[in-house]
Amino acid sequence: MIEVIQHLPAPKGFSENILEVALNKLIGEEGFLEGDLIFVLMDDESLLEYNKELLDHNYYTDIITIDQKIGDVISAELLISVDRIKENAEQLNEPFLKELYRVMFHGVLHVIGYNDKSEEEQKIMRERENFYLSSLTF
Repeated sequence: MIEVIQHLPAPKGFSENILEVALNKLIGEEGFLEGDLIFVLMDDESLLEYNKELLDHNYYTDIITIDQKIGDVISAELLISVDRIKENAEQLNEPFLKELYRVMFHGVLHVIGYNDKSEEEQKIMRERENFYLSSLTF
């Protein structure tokens, strides 16, 4: 089950149906099964509080992924700052929705097992994000 909880007004053009189809494809093609994925869209200040509380980090971030995977069933709670997504999209000169879906895919790819600590891992992660984004139009 995929659920999106919005603490802010829904981003224009965002579709839970499109997200569900895209994530079903991503999870299936990566060889896993879909469990419960809960995306919580919030502002910078709210996510900062979680970042401090959960990770002892005192800085803004675009996503915190709380991995709840069991075996090959992908489940997680993904906390997302819409403010960070907007700023990143502007800096990257990308459409807001594309950056939002990228971050959502990024979080799920982390649960699957992809990392982004090294340059090589970042390159692979970005390739996977771009692969799944390529099936969407913005």
